[in-house]
Amino acid sequence: MERIRQGRTVDRSKLPRRDVLRSGGLLLAALGATPLLSGCGSTTGADGAGNVLRVSQPGDPKTLDPQKQGDMVSMNVLINIFDTLTTRGRDNELHARLALSWTATDPLTWRFELRPGVTFHNGEVCDAHAVAFSIKRLLDPATKSPIVELRYVKDVTVVDRLTVDIRTSVHDPILPDKLSLFGGVVVPPRYLSEVGDAGFAEHPVGTGPFTFVSWQRDHQLRMRAHADHWQGRPSVDGLVFSPAPNPSSSLAALQSGGVDLVAGLTPDAAQQLDGYPGVTLDGFTGVRTSYISLNTLEKGPLQDRRVRQALNHAVDVPLLIKAVLGGKATETPALVPRGAFGFDPSVKAFPRSVKTARALLAEAGYPHGFSTTLTASNIDSNVAEALSGLLARAGVRARVNLLDPGTYAASLTSDNRGALGPMYLAASTVWTMDGQSVMQSNVRSDRRQSRWHSKEADRLIDIEELSPEPAERKKAFSDLQRLLREEAPFVFLYQLDNIYARNDRPHWKPGSAGVLAMESAEVSR
Repeated sequence: MERIRQGRTVDRSKLPRRDVLRSGGLLLAALGATPLLSGCGSTTGADGAGNVLRVSQPGDPKTLDPQKQGDMVSMNVLINIFDTLTTRGRDNELHARLALSWTATDPLTWRFELRPGVTFHNGEVCDAHAVAFSIKRLLDPATKSPIVELRYVKDVTVVDRLTVDIRTSVHDPILPDKLSLFGGVVVPPRYLSEVGDAGFAEHPVGTGPFTFVSWQRDHQLRMRAHADHWQGRPSVDGLVFSPAPNPSSSLAALQSGGVDLVAGLTPDAAQQLDGYPGVTLDGFTGVRTSYISLNTLEKGPLQDRRVRQALNHAVDVPLLIKAVLGGKATETPALVPRGAFGFDPSVKAFPRSVKTARALLAEAGYPHGFSTTLTASNIDSNVAEALSGLLARAGVRARVNLLDPGTYAASLTSDNRGALGPMYLAASTVWTMDGQSVMQSNVRSDRRQSRWHSKEADRLIDIEELSPEPAERKKAFSDLQRLLREEAPFVFLYQLDNIYARNDRPHWKPGSAGVLAMESAEVSR
C-alpha cells in the first residue's frame, strides 16, 4: 500500500478569508448537529473501558446477517464480528485466516485446511462442518443473498474435521480471493438453528476479534474485544460504529470527542473538514473505481460507438480530479484500477478534447449535441454536476438526477437495467485486487448491470474468469481493456483514494480496499 498524503493539521488562522467564512458556516451547522452523535462519547463509561475506538462512516449496516448483505458499509462493521476463510493484508497479498492453506486438487475442486482450536463467541466449534454449512446457506435461494462471487460453487464437502472441499461447476482461479470478504464469512450452524435468521440478525455471533453488544439503528453499534480470539485479544477494549451522513455531523462528532475516526469520506467532504484544529486528514491509495455506465441497449444516441467515444473525450478526467476531487484520485483508462491483477499500463486514457468530441458527435448525426440524463446518488452530487458541466462543453446536455443512497442502491441492483436511466455514475470497490471484481457484474451480457452486449467481450470474460493460467488471464484482461477502450460502453473516470479524518487518538492503517477491519487498531488514552 502506498501512502499518498501525510496526515496534517492546518492552522485555520492562515486560511484565506473565504475559506474561513466557509468553515465558519460549516461549524455553525456542525454545532447544531452535535447532539445526534454525542451519545457515542458515553460509550467508554458505559463499557467500563478506557480505550474504546469510535468510528463513523456514511451509513448504517443494512443488516447484521453477513450473508444477506453485499455492500461495503455493512461489511465494514461485520468484518469485525466475523472471520473469513482468507484475508487481504495491508500488503495487498492474500493471507491465511480461518483457512491455513488452500490448493486446487483438480480443476473443479479447491481444498481448504482449517485453523484448529477456533470457536465462535458462544463457544460453538468452528470446523469444516461450519464452513460447509455457511457456504451452502449463502448459496441457498431461500437465503436471498445478494453476494454473487460464489456463482460457480456447486457443492461443499467435509473431508475431515479441519478439511473442506469446495467444488465448482467450472474452474474458478481466484476462489480463495473471493473468500477474503463477503463470500468467506463463517457462521455458527447450531446457534442459527436455535435462534433462526431473524434472531441471528438481531444478535450476530461470529469468530471475529470483537463480539456484538448492541445496535441502535441510525445511532450507534457497539462491540467489545473478544478476549479468546484465536489471534489474541485486540488492543482496544471496545469498538463503536455510528453513521455520519454529511461533513457537518462528522466534524461535530470529531470535535465533541464522540468519534475518533471518520471513514468513507468523499474528497468534497474531506475538503470541508480540512483546516479545523484537532482534525487530521489521511489519504491512502485506493481501488474504488468510478465510471459512468451507458445504456447501449435502448434506442438512442448511446447505441452509436462514436457518441460513446465522444463522451470520453469530452470528460476531462484530470481536470475533474484536480478541481473537484482535490487531487485525491487517479485516472483509470479502462475500468481496471492500478494495483489490481489484470491492469494493463499500455492501455491509455482517452485524450481530452472538446473539439474531438464535437467532431465525433457531428459524424454520428448529432452536430448540435443531444439531451440526456445522468443519475447519481446524492452523495456524489458535486461530481455529477461537474460531469454535467464537462459534457455540456461538447453540446451534451445531461440533466443530473440525484437519488437518496437507498433508492439509488435498490435501483442499481434491480433486474431493470434501465432503472437508472441512460447514464448513471457508479463505483466498484475491487476488494479481491483482481480485475474480475469490477468486470463481473458490469460487462458480461448475462450479468445484472451489463448494458452493452458483445460476444467478444463475453469470450474474454470467460477466459479471465475461468482460465487456470495466470498468463492467459492477464492477456484476456489486456484484450478486454483494449476492446472496452475502443467500444466505450462506459465513460472511464478514476480510482478514489481512501480518505480518513481523525483526532489524535487512533493509530491504524487500511489496505487498498479500505475495509474497516479494526483488530490491529490502537488508541492513545
